[in-house]
Amino acid sequence: MRILIHACCANCLLYPYNVLSREFDEIYVLWYNPNIHPYREYLKRKEALLNFSELKGIKVIYLDEYDIVNFTRNVAFRESKRCYFCYSLRLERVASVAKKGNFDFFTTTLLYSKHQKHELIVKIAESVAATKGVKFYYRDFREGWKEGIEESKSLGLYRQDYCGCIYSEAERFGFKIGGD
Repeated sequence: MRILIHACCANCLLYPYNVLSREFDEIYVLWYNPNIHPYREYLKRKEALLNFSELKGIKVIYLDEYDIVNFTRNVAFRESKRCYFCYSLRLERVASVAKKGNFDFFTTTLLYSKHQKHELIVKIAESVAATKGVKFYYRDFREGWKEGIEESKSLGLYRQDYCGCIYSEAERFGFKIGGD
């Protein structure tokens, strides 16, 4: 059985990858995160994933498509729905790549973070799976939250302090982001 897992960052990949490696014969990781701001942050997260994947021998597909302008245009004036757009964008891409690559399943590291909208991710992933014709593998990876953090620290991986988009970056500094 083969699975393609979308990775938002190396830190969030640790625990899910460990779990999936016991359940699947072949795992590939997809790097596709056009939402991350600023570009320096995008590069830091990508480099951390590259270092981690080399350390562990993980197969990664890099879709190095930084498109913050398109992301921001699609979210502007609909900021309260930014997570929906962001999840949809990335889950549609991972499902498309999984379908094209003949993977049995796709999933995402977004299911690991306690800071994400878990139920929304699942709803979108199930819808995308039906549309794209590839199975979504659901697992609540939040159970390994602390374990993943500890492993990340022990490996000395770069650890970010916000989700990734320009809006979440502003919120970490206490700015209230309006909505529609």
